[in-house]
Amino acid sequence: MTGELPAALEAEYAAIFAYGPIGVKLTGGEQTAARAAEAAHRTLRDALVVALQGTGLPPARAAYALPEPIVDRASALRVAIVVEEKAAAVWRAALPATVDTQRRQALDALTGCAVRATRWRRYAKVDPITVAFPGKAPA
Repeated sequence: MTGELPAALEAEYAAIFAYGPIGVKLTGGEQTAARAAEAAHRTLRDALVVALQGTGLPPARAAYALPEPIVDRASALRVAIVVEEKAAAVWRAALPATVDTQRRQALDALTGCAVRATRWRRYAKVDPITVAFPGKAPA
């Protein structure tokens, strides 16, 4: 097995870890969106755990590094954008290494990350609000 799906699992654990501190700095619809994003990443994590069962993967780490301290709404939104962009990059890398159900899962995950990143950019008033190729490193 290649490392794409284990890397995706790691990215999902990291996203779940990040959404705890993100959510506490947001209110209203933004906080609701953070809870929904965390739930989406938990669903992806759970599906990957099942798919990778019996492969001898190590358990998740107890903590992950955030790209910056989350001290207010603005930093929470910036971190949410980075979390979704990083997860999108991992899922994009998994696409060519997957087939059938796993490819559908990777594509759905990439699409979900792109939509959530767009939502966070809109909340943060980042321009441009979308990127041409989600998950692709800038040239």
